[in-house]
Amino acid sequence: MHRAAAAAAGHQQHRPGTLYVVATPIGNLADLTLRAIHVLTLVDAVACEDTRVAAHLLNHLGLHKPLLALHAHNEHAAAQAVLVRLARGESVAYVSDAGTPAVSDPGAVLVAAAAAAGHLIVPLPGPSSALAALSAAGDPLGAGFSFIGFLPTKGGERRDAVAAAAADRRTQVLFEAPHRIEELLEVLAGAAPQRRTTLCRELTKQFETIVTRPAAELPAWLAEDPNRARGEFVLVLHAQPAPVVDDAALPEATLRTLRVLLRELPLKQAVALAAELSGAPRNALYQRALDERGA
Repeated sequence: MHRAAAAAAGHQQHRPGTLYVVATPIGNLADLTLRAIHVLTLVDAVACEDTRVAAHLLNHLGLHKPLLALHAHNEHAAAQAVLVRLARGESVAYVSDAGTPAVSDPGAVLVAAAAAAGHLIVPLPGPSSALAALSAAGDPLGAGFSFIGFLPTKGGERRDAVAAAAADRRTQVLFEAPHRIEELLEVLAGAAPQRRTTLCRELTKQFETIVTRPAAELPAWLAEDPNRARGEFVLVLHAQPAPVVDDAALPEATLRTLRVLLRELPLKQAVALAAELSGAPRNALYQRALDERGA
């Protein structure tokens, strides 16, 4: 295994004093990349969210490295210990418990501190539950996405966050824990009943489940089998089509202004100026301008 990893990734230069940010499996150990295996073989130490989880991963690879605990509760202090090692010319890998560090996981404070100290940061891309869920969602209207991660747990903040996500027409990616998934699906069903939603459970694991339904149908789906509420969840709220704009509501005076501006200016400038002068919706003016130019 180590030979294959070295053959695949060994051509890359590895400078002393480098911090490697290493993505690790979110469930299936076979998802660990050859490059990640090679780097974990080379580094002098591994900083990690949980030493027990990291030790299990390294044991699977037949590796033994010094482990430095760096998690959400000690990240600032622990980052300084990593900086000392980097300053000595050691190379350190950082791994969170699963997936890509600094994406709803610790790591960002360490990376920022290492970069500020002038150390080289090398990301090793790999497993990501957010990207895995997006790839399986089938969201053809999506043009990019908004990553939310875990919602606030407190009542008012949580309700506001769900309402904001439901109101946003872009693709949204949320994480949720098993003991809160039922409540979240109920709230989403009330806030955006027709919003197409993909629910992913236990991604890459034995009982991986991926279903896509209107949000209104998901509470009943969850209730059909108690086992469906177990595990970690990723939800993708699919992008919604842009609202149809009725340009018939535009006043005739606004349309005359738009036509005059279109004779003298490029389309975007004409629309922007017409919107500023009239206060009319820019989308409606833009669509009407396209119609006028196409006439």
